[in-house]
Amino acid sequence: MSENTTLVKCLVWDLDNTLWQGTLLEDTEVRLSDEVRAVIVELDSRGILQSIASKNDHDLAWRRLEELGVAEYFLVPQISWGRKSDAVTTIAKELQFALTTIAFIDDTPTERAEVTYHVPEVRCYTEQDVLSLVDRPEFSPAVVTVDASRRREMYQANTRRTVEKESFDGPDEDFLRSLDLVMAIKRADQEDLSRVEELTLRTSQMNATGVHYSDPVLRGLLVDPDHEVLTITLTDRFGPHGAVGVLLLARHPGVWHLKLLATSCRVVTFGAGTVLLNWLVDQAAQAGVHLAADFRPTDRNRMMEIAYRFAGFTQDSGECLSGVQRTAADADIQCLHLVPARREGPTTMRLVAPDLTVAIPSPRSVRSGDRSVAAPA
Repeated sequence: MSENTTLVKCLVWDLDNTLWQGTLLEDTEVRLSDEVRAVIVELDSRGILQSIASKNDHDLAWRRLEELGVAEYFLVPQISWGRKSDAVTTIAKELQFALTTIAFIDDTPTERAEVTYHVPEVRCYTEQDVLSLVDRPEFSPAVVTVDASRRREMYQANTRRTVEKESFDGPDEDFLRSLDLVMAIKRADQEDLSRVEELTLRTSQMNATGVHYSDPVLRGLLVDPDHEVLTITLTDRFGPHGAVGVLLLARHPGVWHLKLLATSCRVVTFGAGTVLLNWLVDQAAQAGVHLAADFRPTDRNRMMEIAYRFAGFTQDSGECLSGVQRTAADADIQCLHLVPARREGPTTMRLVAPDLTVAIPSPRSVRSGDRSVAAPA
């Protein structure tokens, strides 16, 4: 896959004469070919979510999908008589995906044209393209991680969390405590690299710089004693959220340089970013160093800027990183600065994390000896 190819995160299917053969309102026994079924299953195994935008009777269509044994593959389906562009936009919003990562497939030229007119960022395909989708670069991630292969199940678990939250009678913090959340921060190893690279590729709303770190670059940083590559995972009583964050830290005399912080937008409502930043600030305070953080404003990462500011970072003239070499490509990167003070641990989740103040022997390709500290919930 070309580095310039934007991966599809969600494929939105039309039903009649696209996903299945025939028109449901004319024939309730519409057929699903084995070849199309195989495409659905293969895309799911690659971590590409799937949904539906169909002009049909909702109950009748969903019942047929269940009878065909594929209903479980489709998230937030939009089956009604409204505009397809509205349906696609709703799906993107519900999944918290940029429209540029959504694809739409429909057999009707006027429906594709309507979607293209109202949401031109969405890539459209015809029913004749169905069987070739799995061979296209935009549907072919270079690496399929464990998290990617179970992405649909994680989103479905999140739906159950949302349902429970809506019925929960009490403050938000009490609900979060009821989830038995556990955040685990760990020093990355060779097996984590694909998850880290995927996070830098997929995360845009909560990515502080928008920088993509390739596999070779990450491998070099893993064995560099002056860098920390940290992965963040989250679990609760509904199951794992998977890898939800990556943190890249460079150590300089008197200053820790936060070169990248990216977290999944799926865990914003759990306060994951705040917990992570407070932990890092506390570690820096214990180490007696300042914190400097790179931030490049984009049209989508305003929430990350708010998280930095809320944590106490302010604009810095750059003196604290005066010895760090910048390139022309870094010209629009802001340097945020913080003089750390000790922070309390989280009250809504349990935190398991390494102690960054303890030196790690080099090389660090094997990190089984990390000392972890746990903060009580």
